[in-house]
Amino acid sequence: MSVLYVVATPIGNLGDITYRALETFKAVDVIACEDTRHTLRLLTHFEIRKPLIYCGAQNEEEAAKKVLALLKNGQNVAYASDAGTPGLSDPGAVLVQSVRNAGYTVVPIPGVSAFAALLSVAGETGKTVIFEGFLSPKQGRRRARLRELIETGYAFVLYESPYRIVKLLTDLSEIDVNRQVVVGREMTKIHEEVLAGSAGEIRDLFASREKILGEFSVLVAGKKCSTKDIKEPIIY
Repeated sequence: MSVLYVVATPIGNLGDITYRALETFKAVDVIACEDTRHTLRLLTHFEIRKPLIYCGAQNEEEAAKKVLALLKNGQNVAYASDAGTPGLSDPGAVLVQSVRNAGYTVVPIPGVSAFAALLSVAGETGKTVIFEGFLSPKQGRRRARLRELIETGYAFVLYESPYRIVKLLTDLSEIDVNRQVVVGREMTKIHEEVLAGSAGEIRDLFASREKILGEFSVLVAGKKCSTKDIKEPIIY
């Protein structure tokens, strides 16, 4: 029976791609992807040529029908989002559910994700960490959800753009200025930066910069986490 492979791809450094991911791309008949141009650049770098079909957030249900038709015809398909692990704040979940409901096998090809990468350098976070991803761009909804997440008492991870990172940190610091955070900017890329300190300190650091670039992953410590007692921001 045909198989859908869900393939994690690098979030920045192309050297992070796994050998298994490359072998999967080479072996399948078709690759479905969030952005054909982005995936084409990745495949070209590794000298892999395969037919591509667009399967992004805007057309995932329709694209799932095309993938199901390919599987029905005996073809194996790989799915890749632009970066990281599909389904983790990226398209992929709708496709996977459709394929599974149709009775086909779905195989994960694991690899890097910004979520796991940030946790690996965050220090102690406790046994439970909530993955939230992107919050609403609307301030009222964003603040309300931040309060809900903080009230759980657990650490949680957010994703944010360079255009709203200061707003996010401002909202967080106004709720709890001393709440400890670990922020990853441009993770695995040339200008990678990891910062640890209180919400207020990290907000002030970014607010002082003339220009902010890069994608952000933010871990907010829970009440019982020991990313505590950091007297000054740590940058590395």
